[in-house]
Amino acid sequence: MNPFKIFPRAIPAFLLLFFFSTALQGQILKKLGKRAERAVERTVENRVDREASKKTDEVLDSILEPGSKGPSTNPQVENPLPPAGQENPGGSIGNSKDMPSTGGVKTIEVYSKFDYVPGDKPLFYDDFSNEFIGDFPSKWNTNGGGEVVSINDSGEKWLELISGYNIYFIPDVPNLPEEYTIEFDVMALGLDNKTSSTAFLRVALSDDDKFKDGANFVHAHIPFCLYSPIGITMANHINNKREIYSVVKADLRDEIVDRPHISIAVNKQRFRLWVNEEKHIDIPRMVPQGAILKSLKFHMNNFKDGKERIFISNLKVAEGGVDLRRKLISEGEVSTNGILFDSGSANIQPQSMGIIRQISQVLQEENGMNLMIIGHTDADGPEDTNLSLSQKRAAAVKNALVSVYGISDSRLQTQGKGENEPIGDNNTPDGKAQNRRVVFKKI
Repeated sequence: MNPFKIFPRAIPAFLLLFFFSTALQGQILKKLGKRAERAVERTVENRVDREASKKTDEVLDSILEPGSKGPSTNPQVENPLPPAGQENPGGSIGNSKDMPSTGGVKTIEVYSKFDYVPGDKPLFYDDFSNEFIGDFPSKWNTNGGGEVVSINDSGEKWLELISGYNIYFIPDVPNLPEEYTIEFDVMALGLDNKTSSTAFLRVALSDDDKFKDGANFVHAHIPFCLYSPIGITMANHINNKREIYSVVKADLRDEIVDRPHISIAVNKQRFRLWVNEEKHIDIPRMVPQGAILKSLKFHMNNFKDGKERIFISNLKVAEGGVDLRRKLISEGEVSTNGILFDSGSANIQPQSMGIIRQISQVLQEENGMNLMIIGHTDADGPEDTNLSLSQKRAAAVKNALVSVYGISDSRLQTQGKGENEPIGDNNTPDGKAQNRRVVFKKI
């Protein structure tokens, strides 16, 4: 079906733009030419693929207003905040009633088949806990702006990104190894059904450590449009030549308004990406082979200044992410800081279930193996509180193995070491992240 046949039935704004006079129509078509005309056709026919140019897409954004495709199933998210620096001095984010709903928080059971395993050698961690509100974080670089803001009374801190042409946010991550993982949390405010289909957060791996794409790179574009399921765009360059450009179908509209957790695993050339518990990307030859990727970069595109706002926090980059099962079988012990808990609590964050799932698989295969589960904490808080917390966290991991994966209670013992055996500097976020760990030891 020729998509131009549907245009006479489009909304009046479309008619005003393109058909209010025969003379103007002729001028526009003359300027567009056949090539641009075909681009419009492709965009209308393949809205998700969005192979057409950005200019064409922006025109269609004004055409496909809410209602032209029927009612949306996604609630509007009102922006509860004024732009930072105006009625929001110090970048502090308001009361909990103003925040996106967290009613859809996923349970451990939902994550029971989650197969992401974070790296076990920390390369970078930042939750901005050591930063001053309103400052740009000390362990990052940018060619634009941005600032650290606070969240309610929770003590959480986030980096607010700004939108602009070729503006990048680059954490001080060392040269990336062959195998590593990346995790971070995203929060979006001010989105609604007029947010552009070209609004996305780009996560980039690059051989350029400044503010260019580089000769070798990987781009993953996480969409923030609410009126249509845009999909995740994947692109790479190998020696300045594009090898992959694809749009993978994914409806992330519910996730992006509810503080999603993003997980990425790179194993040599293989690139995988999860949003919360669901894996959306698994491309075996995405990452340029042999190239030294020097930087991780973030870039936000086509958000309305002052209204549509993006924040990230809890960025963790770690070397590894390989199969822990073989190590546990061959060496009899594995240590991981990839099992995360709520702050000051023994509640396991569900995205940590990939590791616990692997441990359960070892126990299911090795019927004669019994394990000691040992919890460790950082040094924040009183020593006796940390000792008790480490014991409770070890017990929580045991309970997950028993209740979710059916491992016999008699095969598991627990122990807590508190803050007494640190492996990192408790005065830094990186060191604290290393010290918060769980050890599985064969007994």
